[in-house]
Formats: sequence, structure tokens, C-alpha cells
Amino acid sequence: MATEFEFNFSSLVNHLKNISFIDIIDIILVTALFYLVYAFIRDRRAGKLAAGILVFLGIMVLSNVIGLKTMSYIFANFFQIGFIALVVVFQPELRSALEKMGTEPLKGLKTIGDGRSRNEREITQAIDSICDACRTMSEIRTGALIVIERGTNLDNIVHGGTTVNADISSPIILNIFYEGSPLHDGAVIIRDWRISRAAVRLPLSENDALLGNLGTRHHAALGISEESDSVVIVVSEQTGIISLAVDGKIKRRLSPETLRTELNGMFELTRKSKRKAEEQA
Repeated sequence: MATEFEFNFSSLVNHLKNISFIDIIDIILVTALFYLVYAFIRDRRAGKLAAGILVFLGIMVLSNVIGLKTMSYIFANFFQIGFIALVVVFQPELRSALEKMGTEPLKGLKTIGDGRSRNEREITQAIDSICDACRTMSEIRTGALIVIERGTNLDNIVHGGTTVNADISSPIILNIFYEGSPLHDGAVIIRDWRISRAAVRLPLSENDALLGNLGTRHHAALGISEESDSVVIVVSEQTGIISLAVDGKIKRRLSPETLRTELNGMFELTRKSKRKAEEQA
């Protein structure tokens, strides 16, 4: 056993000695390529489809190991057209990525590297501002639709809108959804805890059994929550009722305090605050 280990270790050392500078560059470039592909899939709804493909690959490998000939034959023929299928399925995401790479290559790489990080205090202030605005809009019967982007990039799901790029504050949200504002008809997109766009059109849900007689805003809220992991807040123009749509489900008749608790829980602020208080105690 010791002799075999020494032999393998010696072979590994010899292989490492034979690695040239070009080989190192090759490894770095391949690693960067895989990382870019991972970042591209992670930030888009294609990530869920990619997870499904990995499940299929796992089943195919397992079928080969166990010896399920019919299953292996089916999967082998299925993956012969897999590349074409991927291009067709991911066409909107691929097109968007290539367009951005051609027009803003350095900015695109910077965005991937930066991530979406905000400290706890900034997120807490943003949630407080959103809830305060919802309280006011609920009292004065002003309709609103606010989408908080999480892991799934919404660029290939939503349409239109006007770039705002502003810090989140209650007065800004109230001005956007004020009935006389040109931006009031549509949704506000919050990305990286900033108001990214306003007057955005969202896909509508067809789940009439769940929505019943609710209006277009609620259909849009449920629709975007079905196609992404976004958190969507709706204020009804007719009743002033505050609703929250997540993962294709909708909660209605939330008070501003309940909404604040829900948002804090989703973004894990309550748990972090408690843990921080315990550490200080």
C-alpha cells in the first residue's frame, strides 16, 4: 500500500513538473469560463431549468451504473438533441447576455464580481420605507405594485418601464404611484435595494382559481412570483388592502406591521438582529 501511494504521489509530482505556463493560462481561462456560465445561470430563471437538466443527467448516470438498458437508451437519444434544445429554451437569456457582452463587456464582468450586497442597516431602512409608503397608500386608496428582486434576474421576464435608479424612500415611492404621475401605471422594480425602474409591465398569472375577482395588479403580482423568486407587494386601489405574493402564492389583508415582519423574515433580518443582540449581551 505504501509503495503504491509513493508511486502515485511520484506520478503526480512528475505531472506537476510538466505543467507549462500555457497550461496554467489554460486552466485559469477555463475556470473563468465556468464561473461566468455559473453566474449567468444563477441570476436568471434558466437556473431552475439547468437544475432540472442536472437531475436528468444524474438519472442517466445512475441508469448506466445499475444497467437499466431501456432507460439508458432513452436518455442517450434524448441528449443527442440536448444542445439544440438548450439553445431554444435559453434563447432570450443567451441573446441578452451576448448583447450586454458586446456593448458593455467590462461592466458585465464587474456586475458579476460585485454581486448584490447591502448591509443590514440599509436593508432595514429600505424595508421600513416600503412599509411606511404602503401604510400611506393603503389609507388613501392608492394602488401600488412593488417587486423586490432576489436571486432571479428580471430583465428577461418584465417589459418596458423607465429607469429611476434612486435610493428607496417613502416620499419617492408615494410620488411614483401618485395617480397624476406618469409612472404610476405599472410596477416598481427594486434591485440591490435601490429603485431600479418604474412603470414596468409584468407577466399576468392565469391562476383564476386562486385570484378570483382580484384585479390586474394582483394577477401581475402572482404572475411574476410564479416565474421568479421575487417578493411582490400589492396595494389595492379599491380597498386599500395590502397583499404579498411569493413563490406563486399570495397573502392578503396584511397590516403594515405584518408586512414588515414578513419582509424581515424573508431577508433574515429579524434572526440576525436577535443573534447580534445576544452576542452584545
